[in-house]
Amino acid sequence: MISRLSATWADLPGTTRGIVMMLLSTLGFSAMHAIIRHLSADLHPLQITFFRNFFGLVVFVPWFLRYGLAPLRTRNLKLHALRAALNVCAMFAFFTALGLTPIARVTALGFTAPIFATLLAVAVLGETFRLRRSIAIVCGFLGTLVVLRPGFQSIDTGSLLTLLSALLWGCTLIVIKVLVRSESAITITSYMNILLTLLSVVPALMVWRTPVGVEWLWLLAVGVLGTLAQIAIAQSLKEAETGVVMPFDFCKLIWVSILGYLFFAEVPGVTVWAGGAIIFAASTYIAIRESRLARARRAGGGSG
Repeated sequence: MISRLSATWADLPGTTRGIVMMLLSTLGFSAMHAIIRHLSADLHPLQITFFRNFFGLVVFVPWFLRYGLAPLRTRNLKLHALRAALNVCAMFAFFTALGLTPIARVTALGFTAPIFATLLAVAVLGETFRLRRSIAIVCGFLGTLVVLRPGFQSIDTGSLLTLLSALLWGCTLIVIKVLVRSESAITITSYMNILLTLLSVVPALMVWRTPVGVEWLWLLAVGVLGTLAQIAIAQSLKEAETGVVMPFDFCKLIWVSILGYLFFAEVPGVTVWAGGAIIFAASTYIAIRESRLARARRAGGGSG
């Protein structure tokens, strides 16, 4: 049965496999976010952050058993540590926001991360700030204003934490850009899982309450779903072009809206959908543009 499914999967076009993997990643992240919102009523976000990383690390144990200590050979330990520190802070801010704000709104604002990363790439890495990229960034921030509606309603703490998380994740993406110049994906992923777990354990102990009963299963699901969703995204981008698979990432807003309605009686307003669509379109354009420029540079030409 498994061999038959594997053969069928292998026979599918790469584009189809990429789309399927991206859709699976959106389902995984959406389910994880809904579980975190459920758990946040009784567990502190610092604890949830730790268990997300700890159980995510458990998923990688077979990987470490296979490769041994080879993936840990690096000359950039400080950069790995910086990436982990930024990542764990982004994760804590995002998980806290999920307990305070409707998950559809958090998801819509979370699409701003690539926009922040593009701004930071210009400031930190000296990348060119050209017209089409500038227009995409402006549109992205206009979409953010549509979601937040400043002047018409107060901007809640959860929304601010989501934007902080997106900014920190944008910083993380810049560090990853630097790391990939000299480090393998295996090394980067290995240090991410180990350091995130180590960095999140002490804050978790400060607010510790031992989970009980089914909470353990929910926390395990958070770690496993988050890690598998990350793997699915990486595989999706490996199977198909960025421009083909990235538009399907918008399905996260659809899934979390359904889950939010079914389990938390949350109904996202028109502005969340409209603003989320604008932010997502701008972020997707930037991602596709970056992918094309990278291919052009590898081919020996191209401009921003």
